[in-house]
Amino acid sequence: MRSSPNRLVGTIFGAVYLLVGLLGFAVTGGVDFIATSGGLLLGIFEVNPLHNIAHLLIGAALLIAGLASARAAKTVNVIVGAAYLLLGVVGFFLVGTALNILALNTFDHFLHLASALVLLGVGLGAERGARTAVA
Repeated sequence: MRSSPNRLVGTIFGAVYLLVGLLGFAVTGGVDFIATSGGLLLGIFEVNPLHNIAHLLIGAALLIAGLASARAAKTVNVIVGAAYLLLGVVGFFLVGTALNILALNTFDHFLHLASALVLLGVGLGAERGARTAVA
């Protein structure tokens, strides 16, 4: 794992997103599953139970891929990074609408965009010429 930036980032991000998903349930008691506003995680990030489950699934995918191989980590980092980039941009237009089923707020959007930059940067930029490290 030390020789693969993709495995390292995938494993760290996976563990963090799993933790965030679990902690989210501590602040979403009484919040509807797909409520457009939710409890505040760390005092600034809005979450609802669906948002928590999304964090758990994304965290599990990143962690499992990071532990599996550099190729798996690279693939999942790029896929999750692209999804977060899309969510980060589209999310700005969802706030205040019935389509905001993840209870997203502005802080969420900037965090999703930052995550996208890291995941895509590592996924697309690291290990390009190191075929032995990707195997």
